[in-house]
Formats: sequence, C-alpha cells, structure tokens
Amino acid sequence: MKIHIPRLPKHARFMMQAHLVATQNTCDRGPELLLDAGRHGVGAVIVQQDRIIAGGYNGSAPGQPHCNEDGHLLVDGHCVRTIHSEMNAIIQCALDGTSPQGGTIYTTASPCFDCAKAIARAGLRMVYFGQGYESRYGLSSSVKEFLSTSGVEMAPLILDFDDSGTLVWKDA
Repeated sequence: MKIHIPRLPKHARFMMQAHLVATQNTCDRGPELLLDAGRHGVGAVIVQQDRIIAGGYNGSAPGQPHCNEDGHLLVDGHCVRTIHSEMNAIIQCALDGTSPQGGTIYTTASPCFDCAKAIARAGLRMVYFGQGYESRYGLSSSVKEFLSTSGVEMAPLILDFDDSGTLVWKDA
C-alpha cells in the first residue's frame, strides 16, 4: 500500500522525525516501528526553538556489541545492553556542547524512570511520547508524576496510518 504523509503540524512533524530516527535502533525491544512494520525499537529527538538539536535511538555504547549482532543482555526481563533513545539524545547534546535546557523531547515510547531522571536533570520542559513503555523498575506509572514535580510536562502524541495509508495523529 502506498502511504500519504500530509503537511504536518509542528508537534506531529517532530514526532515523525523521532520515528525516523527509531529505524536506526540496534535493539528490537520496545514498540513496533511506525515506519518499518515488524521491527521494534525507540527513537527520540530534542527540539529547541522549533529546531532539532539532537536525536537518539536505542543502541549500544561505542565499541560494544549490539543486540542485533550478539543478542540481548537481559536483567529481570529488560535489556540492559543498550542506551535508551532519550539518554542518547541528551548525551548527543553534551557531545555537541549544546544545552537541551528548556527544550522539548519527542520520543516514540514513554520514558522509563531512568530516562525521566535524565530528562529532568537536563532541564527539558516538555515530553511528547508515543506508545507506553513498562519501566524495568515497575515505576512507569510514576514517571508522569515524577516529571511533573520536576517541572516537566508530559503528553501523548500518537502517529499512525489509517486504512487508506494516510498518516494521522492523536494528541492530548
């Protein structure tokens, strides 16, 4: 089926960029990819002043084996081999010397508790997320409250294709 992507409003456009970044992941844990049916993973982009300043996907640290090469390193049912997309995007800011403070992160899955801590510490002020993700600590239901008390807003932004192949979005 041919797909159609209409001109997107700002938030949907940035979320679509996060979905594109997700196709680079090397760990197939997480939700099904919007742009590559059957594959799984997560992507994130950080935006400041309507400009993408960093992107990240689930992948191993430099020089380390990737899940798609050596398999998962599972602890309590969660892969710990990879760095999550949100962390990778924040680390990219550090490597580039660009502060994400005051910015917005778009991530294709809700952040885990560790990523929520990094998001708050980095000074991000808004999180738009796609599908839900169950944190390895069982704290996923606490992430929104934790971020809120840290001054970070969080809202769903779901992208999908309808039966005709047209991209649609649902937000809060």
